Amino acid sequence: MTSQLSDQELLHRYEQEGNNEWLGVLLGRYTHLLFGVCMKYLKQEERARDAVQQIYLKVLHELPRYRITYFKAWLYRVARNHCLMQLRPSVQNRSQPLPEQMEMEDEQQSRQRLMEKEHLLTLLQAAVTRLAPEQQNCIRLFYLQKRSYQEISAHTGYSLMQVKSFIQNGKRNLKKMIEQMRDRPDDAPAAG
Repeated sequence: MTSQLSDQELLHRYEQEGNNEWLGVLLGRYTHLLFGVCMKYLKQEERARDAVQQIYLKVLHELPRYRITYFKAWLYRVARNHCLMQLRPSVQNRSQPLPEQMEMEDEQQSRQRLMEKEHLLTLLQAAVTRLAPEQQNCIRLFYLQKRSYQEISAHTGYSLMQVKSFIQNGKRNLKKMIEQMRDRPDDAPAAG
């Protein structure tokens, strides 16, 4: 029965239910493609098999971040980029820092990235409240509730063109507001 479902239907079910089985069926369709891409770049069967497993994990982690319209092409790009990263010249020639130093640097970088993400999220939340009500409503439905244009149209009564316009204009306005808040910190909401 699942073999009759299109890639889009499987992706939609995965997004709606969060059930990794749908993603497993989808990835199963393209295991040969992944292995072939990895063999093309890595040239060794064992490295290619390891890479396929790493790509599966990467897909599990990355997929929720994106709205994928053509899964096969997206998966190919992920696989190709992964293999190219594997082939980058190694940094073994440089002097290696001590493991304790590496851990401390990683921890500091992780903390810094987390603080930056939290700050950006705070700015984003403040900016969303400054949008026109129609844009705010459509942005929340599309990005936070993962609703399609059609679902938003049915829910709000706006036409599909209006929904698309509110989302596009809302995104553009959010970007401008966040940039302004970054440029003028006194406009930004207090952290915490």
